[in-house]
Amino acid sequence: MTFSPPYRCHRPIAVLRHTLLFTCMALASMVGMAQEIPPPTTAPPLTLDMALTQALNQHPRLRAAQRGLEASEGAMVQSRARPNPELAYSQEDTRSSTRSSTVQWNQTLEVGGKRAARMRAAEKGRDLSQSELDAARANLLADVRMAFLGLLTAQQRSALAAQTLDIARNAREAAAKRVVAGKAAPLEENRARVAEAGAQLEQSQAQANQRVARKQLQSLMGETPLAFGEAQGALDALPAVPDSQTLEQQLEQSPALQQARATVEQSRATADLERAKRLPDPTVSLGVKRAQDTARNQLVFGVSIPLPLLDSNRGNQLQALRLADQAEEQLQATRLELQAQLYAARQALEASRQQAALLSTQVLPTAQAAYEAASKGFALGKFGYLDVLDAQRSWFDVRTQYLDQLLATHRAAADIDRLLGNAPHP
Repeated sequence: MTFSPPYRCHRPIAVLRHTLLFTCMALASMVGMAQEIPPPTTAPPLTLDMALTQALNQHPRLRAAQRGLEASEGAMVQSRARPNPELAYSQEDTRSSTRSSTVQWNQTLEVGGKRAARMRAAEKGRDLSQSELDAARANLLADVRMAFLGLLTAQQRSALAAQTLDIARNAREAAAKRVVAGKAAPLEENRARVAEAGAQLEQSQAQANQRVARKQLQSLMGETPLAFGEAQGALDALPAVPDSQTLEQQLEQSPALQQARATVEQSRATADLERAKRLPDPTVSLGVKRAQDTARNQLVFGVSIPLPLLDSNRGNQLQALRLADQAEEQLQATRLELQAQLYAARQALEASRQQAALLSTQVLPTAQAAYEAASKGFALGKFGYLDVLDAQRSWFDVRTQYLDQLLATHRAAADIDRLLGNAPHP
């Protein structure tokens, strides 16, 4: 159907036209207030390697774990210390003619292997601190990798929104020309304006999400701000799906299992130390006694041994044994949980990788071809603007879905690296 100018519309259509124009103006004003275009920057681009290096050098999370490891070194030094000697003085009688004074050196001797058990417990504590540092490093690297990929995705979504806005603007201009030529009703131009305003809102939201993703990455890169431009990386370079048997073998060396094993070993060493404490430590005394009535010095030698009648350290032994049992059970529970998480991450990686490949090779080209055909048909007057709008929206949704699948694929790979403690691949 064609319309010869001047085009006369009925009153309901005119009312609808004014309503759509008012909606367009309102949306455009909202976009103008909400949209914040970041200023151009001359900072160098950021790569994944740069982000990881900055995070490892600057993030307080790793420094805190490193301080814990250094503190365990102090416990190692203290565990090698022996009991301090004791200097004692005693006096009998207060009269100068008959009093006697004694000065003696008391030394406690550790028996039952207490010192060796204490040193072994401190050593296992250091191993536990080292495993905690390894786990913190693996978690931080995985977080930085995901934040970097999130920024890459946000950049591409922002670019996609800008492209969609250009398409909507061109469609609005084409609709305006058709209305002027009398080939379309003004209602189609109003619909095109609404679609353009919606595309502006989507671009504003995409830019806001990009700023948030940028801030999240900066927060993971440490306290010292690092000036950088856009993130550079190949988001469509999908990671391969690892073999299940290989993953099971690598899982045994994962930071979480290493930490659980270190906890077991430390608990066992603590139980051995408490068991060694059941034997009392004797104290050897050696000194000199001066008797004024005889005017002679006498050698004094003695041995004292505590009698474990009231306190045999039984409660501490029982507590240490039960804590060791608890650590062993927790090790088994951790292994089962990690196996389930690793299986889920591998399945997610495989599924999202297949979906991304399907979208890239089949769905995206089909949606793009449908939109291009609808656009050409609209320009020739064969299709209405609703057909173009529907094809445009389908193409935009498919491209957004493709970006979501790319991010999901990388997220699953990052989860696997986090569980296994592997360094991310740039």
